[in-house]
Amino acid sequence: MPQGRFVSFEGIEGCGKTTQIALLSEYLIKYSIAHTITREPGGTAVGEGIRKVLLNSETIRLTAASELLLFYASRSQNIQEKIKPALERNEIVICDRYYHASMAYQGYGRGIPLDFIRKLTDLVCDPYRPDLTFLLDIEPEIGLARARARNHGRIENEDRFEAEDLEFYNRVREGYLELASEDERIQLLYADRSIETVHRHVLTLLGFD
Repeated sequence: MPQGRFVSFEGIEGCGKTTQIALLSEYLIKYSIAHTITREPGGTAVGEGIRKVLLNSETIRLTAASELLLFYASRSQNIQEKIKPALERNEIVICDRYYHASMAYQGYGRGIPLDFIRKLTDLVCDPYRPDLTFLLDIEPEIGLARARARNHGRIENEDRFEAEDLEFYNRVREGYLELASEDERIQLLYADRSIETVHRHVLTLLGFD
């Protein structure tokens, strides 16, 4: 895989995205391949501030539209401050979620019309679209159990999204799978397999193995 490429990782809570991104980064460091890791929401000072608002489960009550627009505000900053400059430096950009997450969560999950989200994506993201997206697919029951184990089973440690019910995550997962069926750049990975198996699959798809 040549440098100066854009890769994103997608999936519901507990799918193992963060672990796979860390393993990929370790591999790239080992072979002195320049790369930038960023996340959404977040990645920039503005984005991290927005992240605190979006994930606050105790004091923040957001409408679906407000939630969507905050994600795209964070995304716009991330593109201009992190993604665009890194690609111009001919680096590999690794993004923990991108606009496919908005399609799945706010579109399929919250019920916002997909056409509206697509128009917003065109406005904010073009021409910065991932060359390859890894969708780590997992049954919501398993993913949520992993996320809650990570939070030591304490409800007060859950963010707004981790606190959503199983029905919500079933919609999000189905949305992700539908998006993958429509776009050959989205590669489906089975996140219930071993961490090493998934990692080797990532490397193979990137042309490193």
